[in-house]
Amino acid sequence: MVGATEKAFSQSSEDSKQPRQPHIIFIMTDQQRFDALGCMGNPAVISPNIDKLAQNGVVFRNGYSSTPSCTPARAGLLTGLSPWHHGMLGYGRVARKYPFEMPQMLREAGYYTFGIGKMHWFPQKSLHGFYGTLVDESGRVEQDGFVSDYHDWFKLQAPGSDPNATGIGWNEHRAGTYKLDEKLHPTYWTGQTAVEFINNYQLKQPLFLKISFARPHSPYDPPKRLLEKYDNIEIPEPWIGDWCEEFANYPDTPDAAFGNFGTEHAVKARRHYYANITYIDEQVGQIIDALKQKGWYENALICFTADHGDMLGDHYHWRKTYVYEGSSHIPFIMQWPEWMKAQVKKGSELEHPVELRDWLPTFLDAAGVSVPDTMDGRSMLSLVVEQNSEWREYIDLEHATTYRPENYWSALTDGKVKYIWFFRTGEEQLFDLVNDPGEKHELHADSSWQSELKKWRNRMAQHLSERGEGFVQNGRLVKRTENMLYSPNYPTS
Repeated sequence: MVGATEKAFSQSSEDSKQPRQPHIIFIMTDQQRFDALGCMGNPAVISPNIDKLAQNGVVFRNGYSSTPSCTPARAGLLTGLSPWHHGMLGYGRVARKYPFEMPQMLREAGYYTFGIGKMHWFPQKSLHGFYGTLVDESGRVEQDGFVSDYHDWFKLQAPGSDPNATGIGWNEHRAGTYKLDEKLHPTYWTGQTAVEFINNYQLKQPLFLKISFARPHSPYDPPKRLLEKYDNIEIPEPWIGDWCEEFANYPDTPDAAFGNFGTEHAVKARRHYYANITYIDEQVGQIIDALKQKGWYENALICFTADHGDMLGDHYHWRKTYVYEGSSHIPFIMQWPEWMKAQVKKGSELEHPVELRDWLPTFLDAAGVSVPDTMDGRSMLSLVVEQNSEWREYIDLEHATTYRPENYWSALTDGKVKYIWFFRTGEEQLFDLVNDPGEKHELHADSSWQSELKKWRNRMAQHLSERGEGFVQNGRLVKRTENMLYSPNYPTS
């Protein structure tokens, strides 16, 4: 597949025959919903440094996480493949080896590859082509003897202290301020480790650096000084649809996946969540400063995204794995090197439906490497250097059963309309995202939307047809009684 680099990533020196390879700085967060940034239209969020990346690059307004929970989202990010093709249809374990792996492919392209922060792979210090990783696994221990690099560092800085002293669990919807010195917070460790790595880097090779923050994923635990920045800011209340009443009455437990715990509780959670993003934003600013001091800033492709979102009480849903915007719609920001010949203006907002699978082909394109034809993702650079570049009409989303049996679904969206098929019940939902971005009004039974419903239903049948008669029979969608977590394409060795 011919890349955009042939048109835009050429050396300024006449005697060079090779495309220039920019440093690639890939910054991501965990569980950050699309509207939790100032540049995404939410004035309540204080995020000046990330907003500046958007001002100096582009925002992809319709960026999605196809399988919106941690591990399958990261499998798509790693491989450039759709859920069916990389094999993870829900929350399971990232395989040990894939045909396509982002760090390995960039390493083969001549990059020094390094990862800092949350990887969420198994085994937990897997490399997948990184020369090395320094990881924060959010207290997760999935193999005997594993201790994350963050926890070892914490012991060095505060012997005998408890890194979980705030007392809020990893999937709770309660909120509170961080109880220790803020320089012990995992957000600080991730950001400062990245700054130190950039400062110490002396190799001539271009650098691919993945910086993966474990927040704003719960616990919602910002330092007190950052929470105070939000004292006089009006926080958006959750969206509550005309279809979601069944989710209101669930046991009032701190880690409940569903439930109406009151508007005040939801707003408090959001206030702390936003403050955690502001802490991340401060670290992003210091990473950018380090790039400038190193003289790399003008020669770097700097990207920002998340693995999935957080419902934060929308429609009485909490956490992720859901089809709705708070869970599946995520930030996508890309700032290109100064010398890149772009056709779009800096600060533009692009409406094309993009997904986590598109980051790997984008980086390969930036590196001057052909994108394999069998990779599902596409280079987003083509949308920047070729304004009229052809693109997909819509993107597919899905998740295997999580939290309740009915939460087993597949969906399609172009960022304007979303169609949802629930495998177990055969129910459908349809939303007009242009006029109803909060998905408050469900339209599948609306007489004026029947032609649109039929169009999207047919698209879903076509999308699922490669999976066989367990999903589609005679062109019609089939209800399923059995959950499928891994597709036949999941690597087993």
